[in-house]
Amino acid sequence: MMTHAVLPSDLTDAPARRPHAVVIGAGFGGLAAAVRLGARGYRVTVFDRLDGPGGRGSVWRQDGFTFDMGPTIVTAPFLFEELWELCGRKLSDDIELKALEPFYTVRFDDGETFSAYSDPEKMRQEVARFNPDDVAGYDRYMKEAQACFETGFEGMVDKPFCRLFNMVEALPDLIRRRADRSVYGLCAKYVKDERLRVALSFHPLFIGGSPFRVSAVFSLISYLERHWGVHYAMGGTGALAKGIAGLIEGQGNVVRYNTDVAEIVVEDGKAAGVKLADGEIVAADVVVSNADAAWTYSKLVPPNHRTRWTDAKLDRMAYSMSLFIWYFGTDRKYDDVGHHTILMGPRYRGLIKDIFKNKVLADDFSLYLHRPSATDPSVAPDGCDAFYVLSPVPNLDADIDWTTTAEVLRKRIADKLEATVLPDLSRHIVSSKMITPLDFRDRLLSVKGAAFGMEPTLFQIAWFRPHNVSEELENLYIVGAGTHPGAGLPGVLASARILDKLVPNAVA
Repeated sequence: MMTHAVLPSDLTDAPARRPHAVVIGAGFGGLAAAVRLGARGYRVTVFDRLDGPGGRGSVWRQDGFTFDMGPTIVTAPFLFEELWELCGRKLSDDIELKALEPFYTVRFDDGETFSAYSDPEKMRQEVARFNPDDVAGYDRYMKEAQACFETGFEGMVDKPFCRLFNMVEALPDLIRRRADRSVYGLCAKYVKDERLRVALSFHPLFIGGSPFRVSAVFSLISYLERHWGVHYAMGGTGALAKGIAGLIEGQGNVVRYNTDVAEIVVEDGKAAGVKLADGEIVAADVVVSNADAAWTYSKLVPPNHRTRWTDAKLDRMAYSMSLFIWYFGTDRKYDDVGHHTILMGPRYRGLIKDIFKNKVLADDFSLYLHRPSATDPSVAPDGCDAFYVLSPVPNLDADIDWTTTAEVLRKRIADKLEATVLPDLSRHIVSSKMITPLDFRDRLLSVKGAAFGMEPTLFQIAWFRPHNVSEELENLYIVGAGTHPGAGLPGVLASARILDKLVPNAVA
């Protein structure tokens, strides 16, 4: 349900008399929450410790290249469109979204490729190339993915799960969808070719989960891609973050960068504002945290005000994997490489187990290669290409010294890319930057360096996650990857949408 937009001209009271909302973190969840609160009459101040908007979706510029540091695709554009509509504008006024075809190409270790398309018939043709007998099974799998989409996305994504009764209400649908089964298990029920199982079941990695542990309900991602397509924001995902920050400022509200929040101020069991690292106290009627949920409770809420999300409870939770990401630019173009390529290693199940359970850095890896300059020449100098390559790795529960391991892993990845899809890569690199799990911990304040917060296993989704309205303090709300519905751009934007049902209106 859309919230009625309250434009600046509608606000006749002096700004200082309007209720004040403080948002901690200018990631996509925090930015979206600020727009929605501003549209409902709140005076909003957003604080972020980084020097620009986006959080995990921020931007790095270097040597004439523009690198999106985190998410690279848009799969539910309407969630962005709503934010612009709340401000009396259109998304297309500021942002050009370009549909990608194919969405991505999966390259197996033997060199065979599988491309994902929006056209169901093209997908059937891709499946038939591997195993004609699996076409009918693929159709049945997608029918089940659609049912999971209707249950898990349309039915749950913007519904608050703040009471156990909310979970009980959802149980019949979850049982019908066999939520106890994994995404891989659901796929394997219908598809027999192992390579197809891999190509159709890896999607939980996009939200920080193991395909062998994440609930089958998350097969909805496959249908979500088909339903709305996969899009790229021209100028990069960072252009979307900058655009939303502009909406906030257009509402007459404020985003303060390079500002650390040290603590949530509590008065009479209610969040009453925040204390900044420099000692400044900022009073608020509503506090929304877009910081990592585990960080919010372990570092920002005083311990004497926590009963459920204690340190012991937080430590028992299962956290997502982390990421090693290498951003690099080349002084030549690789025109035969698409916008998104997924390079599968020689193992699938074993590698996932090493990352999530064994917590070791394996000798092999699978890679996600992003070449935005295939679509958007503006992100690289003329005649050059911008890339990032991502490898899922264990979070900081693993005993890995990233200060010495990072360059070793980067070189191994570069060698693999050079031997497969980027010939002569080593001679053409002109810009380079790496981030490791240490950056997720120290720069993004993510507990255990987990790239996606808590892993979305069956007993860590919906009611089992930190709630959108805090269980510990009145007037404290949580948005972002660590709360319901979870990680990924659709999830974090939907977490802000949920606030419309929880936070009282500031303007009648």
